[in-house]
Amino acid sequence: MEWRHKDLISLEGWTREELHFFLEQADYMEELMNRPIKKVPALRGKMVVNCFFENSTRTRVSFELAEKMLSADVVNWSASGSSTSKGETLRDTVWTLEAMGADAVVVRHGAVGVPDYLSKKLHRASVFNAGDGTNGHPTQALLDLHSARKKLGNLDGAKMAMIGDVLHSRVARSDIQAFRKMGVSVTLSGPATLMPEDTGSLGVEYVSDAREAARGADILYFLRIQRERQEDGLIPSIDEYHRRWGATDSLVALASPKAAVMHPGPMNRGVEIASSVADGPNSVILGQVRSGVAVRMALLYLCLGGAR
Repeated sequence: MEWRHKDLISLEGWTREELHFFLEQADYMEELMNRPIKKVPALRGKMVVNCFFENSTRTRVSFELAEKMLSADVVNWSASGSSTSKGETLRDTVWTLEAMGADAVVVRHGAVGVPDYLSKKLHRASVFNAGDGTNGHPTQALLDLHSARKKLGNLDGAKMAMIGDVLHSRVARSDIQAFRKMGVSVTLSGPATLMPEDTGSLGVEYVSDAREAARGADILYFLRIQRERQEDGLIPSIDEYHRRWGATDSLVALASPKAAVMHPGPMNRGVEIASSVADGPNSVILGQVRSGVAVRMALLYLCLGGAR
């Protein structure tokens, strides 16, 4: 199929057929990762600039690895050492980078809408959203789809329980969008104080009881809980949260025997997930990390013209 996307701001405009095609490309990239020599010349001569305004380990490193495995030239841009610290606007910064020859900009920013804004300001370079505020994290959703599909096979008709802080999670919003496009029904669970008001408009169901949400689920997705939520009065004690909504062996036992246990990382062991579950036979958490490289390779390859 002909690939029509130059940027990745969100998955809103993607069709199910495009998601299937994309996941097939990610499969090919993962095969490449298994080779003794992991580097191919697909994007030789292309320049990718990674602009991370927020701390990141998995997303930043996996993008950089993906870029280097495809032989792109990589620039890791830092806000602290740039002219933005002297008052230069973000628009002028990315215009400068594009003028220097950047073919793509990977951006993570704490403000909602920054990747979309940049995609409208740049004339030629592609823009990839590596997370914008609480709005979205589309490459995380793609790697989650890839990991769940590897574990379960066909996702159509599967049941997913997403448990934790949905309100503040950019991962949750992108995952709901992606998994529903693939035919997965999504049930949310967690403290009512950590749920968005528009769950109905998202096409998902909310139940406060995590055991009810997990019963018979094919995918158990546990979202990260920030400890400051307790200080804000949004959750009970950490121990109480773990007892009611944490990933414990007894909760996982209610799901399908082959259910995939997932977490976007970094994990708070003993808060949203017990070590016995994180390291257990149903966990695909390390698989998610590996999928992150393959998925970002596929994204760069397709959007920057490697496919052509």
